[in-house]
Amino acid sequence: MQNIQRFLLKQLKDQSTVYLFVLILFIMGVIFGAIIVNSMSITQKEDLYYYLNLFFGQVSDGKLASSFEMFKQSFFHNTKYVGLMWLLGISIIGLPIIFIMLFLKGMVVGFTVGFLVNQMKWGGFLLSFVSVLPQNLLLIPVFLIMSASAISFSFKLIRQLFVKKFHDQPFRMFAGYAVTFSCLIAVILLAAMLEAYVSPILMRGTIDFIYK
Repeated sequence: MQNIQRFLLKQLKDQSTVYLFVLILFIMGVIFGAIIVNSMSITQKEDLYYYLNLFFGQVSDGKLASSFEMFKQSFFHNTKYVGLMWLLGISIIGLPIIFIMLFLKGMVVGFTVGFLVNQMKWGGFLLSFVSVLPQNLLLIPVFLIMSASAISFSFKLIRQLFVKKFHDQPFRMFAGYAVTFSCLIAVILLAAMLEAYVSPILMRGTIDFIYK
């Protein structure tokens, strides 16, 4: 575990400029998601809030899918998302798609939190805290690290192909890139466990507190 921490800290130090860029891009996505909430019509908000209340009713009654099913869905969804970013980094031409994917992740987070707070005020803030925050404390760094690593790897490949003075070893480059992906999969596993086994319990208690 300490080796993984040292490796990730070294990655962060070596790619600080790229990390700053992806962080700003993600924050822009969050802000854009919140703006979308404010631009929705009253009818759209009411329709969405109606379905949200149905979901809250299912959570309160314990009618959600089994924790194991939720775990599988969360783990495979996020693994495929990060895996696609990883492959796009190898392709070089996939750089713009990485930017879009990271921006969309930020937008989803911003929209989710923004809508809950907009419709339910302090209750929405509490729900955001227990339903969105736990797993995203792990997942957001995963997406930021994967995006930065994919961008950096693409730039290294470009320099390897077109700049004669750049002589980094391809195998070492790819090995470091693969190790980063493997470490992030382990973090996604923990995040999926939180989302499947912890968040529903916290949500159920919060919903009961708000509505009862």
